[in-house]
Amino acid sequence: MNGVTRPKPSVIAAGVIALALLLIVLDGLTRRKFSIEKSEYQSNPRIPPAPEVSDVSSSVSKFEREIARLEKKLDDMDQVVRSHSKKFPTVRYLNIKDRKRVLISGGSGFVGSHLVDRLMMEGHEVTVVDNFSTGRKRNIEPWIGHPNFELINHDVINPIFLEVDEIYHLASPASPPHYMLNPIKTIKCNTIGTINLLGLASRVNAKMLFASTSEVYGDPTEHPQSENYWGNVNTVGPRSCYDEGKRAGESLCYAYHHQEKVDVRIARIFNTFGPRMHINDGRVVSNMIVQALSNRNLTIYGDGTNTRSFQYVSDLVSGLIALMASNETMPVNLGNPSEMTISELSRIIKSIAGSESEVVYLKSVQDDPRRRNPDIKKAKSLFNWSPQVPLRDGLVKTVDYFRTELTSQQLITPEMPGS
Repeated sequence: MNGVTRPKPSVIAAGVIALALLLIVLDGLTRRKFSIEKSEYQSNPRIPPAPEVSDVSSSVSKFEREIARLEKKLDDMDQVVRSHSKKFPTVRYLNIKDRKRVLISGGSGFVGSHLVDRLMMEGHEVTVVDNFSTGRKRNIEPWIGHPNFELINHDVINPIFLEVDEIYHLASPASPPHYMLNPIKTIKCNTIGTINLLGLASRVNAKMLFASTSEVYGDPTEHPQSENYWGNVNTVGPRSCYDEGKRAGESLCYAYHHQEKVDVRIARIFNTFGPRMHINDGRVVSNMIVQALSNRNLTIYGDGTNTRSFQYVSDLVSGLIALMASNETMPVNLGNPSEMTISELSRIIKSIAGSESEVVYLKSVQDDPRRRNPDIKKAKSLFNWSPQVPLRDGLVKTVDYFRTELTSQQLITPEMPGS
């Protein structure tokens, strides 16, 4: 890797063989020319004498030694290439009947890259489509070059034509600072991008899972939120590009389901955390961890009584795969029903990070939900799913990840509001 393209040993071997054949031909031509010149010299003594056969043989011997030297160099290069060959994790073998061709849009992002890991380890063929607007190639770098993996740099607002069995549409900025940075792009990704992938699913008869969000519930008046709740969303607020974009994406899924018979799945994803979160994505967990590890003030927007429910990323991935394998075409909540206040979260993170940071309270962010907690009875009854990783265990792993990131890259990130 490292940006260096190494020639394949087979290509080098072919070049050496071609060189050897060329030398043999040249040797034959030289001998033929010598015999012709010798006969001409005998009939015309004024012509200068041709080189002796011994001189030609000496030249051929030199060529043969050079070929031997090149062959040895080829062997040495082959050993170097083999010693630097990329080592991949051992994946499960699936026969052609069980192995699926899976497309993941946004597969280099936080959630998408963990989904890639799981599906690759299970033995499926995975194609990631991503424009890297918020995703990072390093998240999926361990799989680049694997025969079951393909990466395509592509924006889903443009059509794509592939042969696949399942589509996970995760492409979209997901943190408030990212999706509010370019609201038009956010809406396009969740509408035009969704249309393009639904069209692909229709053409190749693939199942498609759309990654929706708990943001479709807005600032809820029902608690906890079940899939039957219609939500309380500000259609013209700063978060509406994401909230309404996801609502429109859900509507598009059901339009294609009813009209084109596309087999769709809708996952309404609640707050998720874990390794590979972007260090400056503005989510409350990543914000607080970075601040705690940097011994900066932990910022809470509002009075700290707002509630959230946090699930570890591996639990979400299990839920997404289980939902795809189910027969449920209506929305399903995927989240942790254990609710806590933001102030409680700050105390846990300070404890894990061993931080002496102070907590400061800032002005509330517009349209930031006061309470957020999923009703997951449907997921439990349909495919026996519920979060398995305790919050503290997940936070320990996430703090370790961010500590490594900050130590290795010495990043200083801005404090950005969001949840």
